[in-house]
Amino acid sequence: MRELLPAGLLSTSLLPAGLLPAALLRATALELAILAGHLVLYPTGIVPERPARRRAAAPLPGARADVVPTVLLHGFVDNRSVFVLLRRALARHGPHHVECLNYSPLTCDIRTAAELLGRHVEEICARTGQREVDIVGHSLGGLIARYYVQRLGGDHRVRTLVTLGTPHSGTAVAPLAGAHPIVRQMRPGSSVIEELRRPAPGCRTRFVSFWSDLDRIMVPVETACIDHPDLLAQNVRVSGIGHLALPVHPAVATGIREALASGAAAAGSAGAVSVA
Repeated sequence: MRELLPAGLLSTSLLPAGLLPAALLRATALELAILAGHLVLYPTGIVPERPARRRAAAPLPGARADVVPTVLLHGFVDNRSVFVLLRRALARHGPHHVECLNYSPLTCDIRTAAELLGRHVEEICARTGQREVDIVGHSLGGLIARYYVQRLGGDHRVRTLVTLGTPHSGTAVAPLAGAHPIVRQMRPGSSVIEELRRPAPGCRTRFVSFWSDLDRIMVPVETACIDHPDLLAQNVRVSGIGHLALPVHPAVATGIREALASGAAAAGSAGAVSVA
């Protein structure tokens, strides 16, 4: 059995009662501002990016053996434009080979999307000459990546999987949205969620899950934590922002960089990020 690191202990219960509504109002205002900005950027991410091709035998100049490609995977009905700021943050701090993947908004099955992700990862490894990748998945993207790692043998290719507001135990938000098949798969008790509860002995991937105490998409908010006895998982509590802010907030980007930098070592204790 592998160790499950506990979530951070930064709690809104430590705040004076009168400040909680104010924090929620600030988070809601930020969510609306991010949504408006993202709607403007959304068309720029519809077309999949075309990474520059290079021979596997010719690594990036100055690249170290421990620097692996980082793959960014967006959430439901979204695209790669959600990662504009995170990608810049990763490029600005240290050597990172970053690629964004789009999956179709018409995707109706997490398993199918995970198989497609696996093919993309194999192509990236072949093209870059690396044996592994790191993945950062927002919301549904994190669940797709986890299914690939845990159920399709992706732990042989994925060194670290960082998830941002991902419904690891299923979310009960927006019942009417359950008309979409992939939303139903994100419900508590769905066949996909139950598959992820199954034993995963020997899983080699390290998991880091960022979850927010003000995430209104995760119901309950703790569903964004990973709780599995066979997985090496670190749950990082984020205080003061909502679901849409997770892939764009500078404080979270810093936490992601630290998680990726620690690589395969999987050392340290679970932490907390405060952005209030």
